Amino acid sequence: METLLQKAASKPLALTHRELAELLAWPDAKALFGAAYEVKAREVGRTVSFRGLVEFGNICRKDCYYCGIRRSNGKVRRYRLDADEILREAEWTFKAGYGSLVLQSGELADEASVAFVEDVLRRIHAIAGDELGVTLSLGEQTEETYRRWREAGAHRYLLRIETSSPALYEKLHPADHSWETRRECLRALRRCGYLVGTGVMAGLPGQTIDDLASDIEFFAAEDVDMIGMGPYIPHPDTPLGKGVRWTPEDAKKRLELGLRMIAVTRLHLHDVNIAAATALQALDHEGREKGLLAGANVIMPNVTEKSRRADYQLYAGKPCLDENASVCRTCLERRIAAAGETINWNGRGDPPHKRLR
Repeated sequence: METLLQKAASKPLALTHRELAELLAWPDAKALFGAAYEVKAREVGRTVSFRGLVEFGNICRKDCYYCGIRRSNGKVRRYRLDADEILREAEWTFKAGYGSLVLQSGELADEASVAFVEDVLRRIHAIAGDELGVTLSLGEQTEETYRRWREAGAHRYLLRIETSSPALYEKLHPADHSWETRRECLRALRRCGYLVGTGVMAGLPGQTIDDLASDIEFFAAEDVDMIGMGPYIPHPDTPLGKGVRWTPEDAKKRLELGLRMIAVTRLHLHDVNIAAATALQALDHEGREKGLLAGANVIMPNVTEKSRRADYQLYAGKPCLDENASVCRTCLERRIAAAGETINWNGRGDPPHKRLR
């Protein structure tokens, strides 16, 4: 294993498919995470960049079988923040020194929704200019829409492929959802000048270690700048999660698989941004800190008004539903210091991968 880890650390994209799969399944997780952390420290520093997350709406046209806000879930109380509410949270994020903002919602593609986001982006830019990085996570759109939003002030876009396997993707979605369309959206985002992010879920029903190794190869093939991925956690009000028996042992295994994906992705790609997803904390109180020590360098604190957070649950057990943004900031600052990391205050946190491209 030491030889394999040295090979991975020596240069990016050094691992074969078989070697990626070997590392994902390697028994010595401590050695794996330690090697990934050293690559992270060398390539992006022992520094964490914050992305203030605004979940501004849970109305969605999609009906993905794993998602708690899927269109067919009648138990969800639907909402969308108005522009002034979003602006207040964006301004708080800027003044709090986070350096970057994420606007996320259920997927809508009608002209009124597209124009709404465009207007919000222009208003945010008027407040913060390019000092505040703005990431969108709003699903599949036309290339024209992506271009409009880019010109209005968005810098990054996160569109998770969820799995690089078209066959597995088909099992997770209704017939009118297309893996090929989703991949083409990632390429359209690159053409529009975004920093492009994608990601997958680890631990999906029917998923294999080979599938996860292929996911990492997909990240490399698409030359992405950012990875946002996490362990799959069942939601009881979804077709995929209904009736699933979920035990502490399941949570432990899913957490380790999520951490292994972070570590092996860091070992293979080196200089990209990798988020320690909130889903890690749903499985372990120190899950996000463990993600940082396995090679992640981004955290997305939720700055959404806490009265809305319970209505935006993509998976069961989402943490921090009752904490306001200021409490969350203080808590994270303490946790990150305890993990031996520093915070990139007032920095956009663009990855070295962007410069090197």
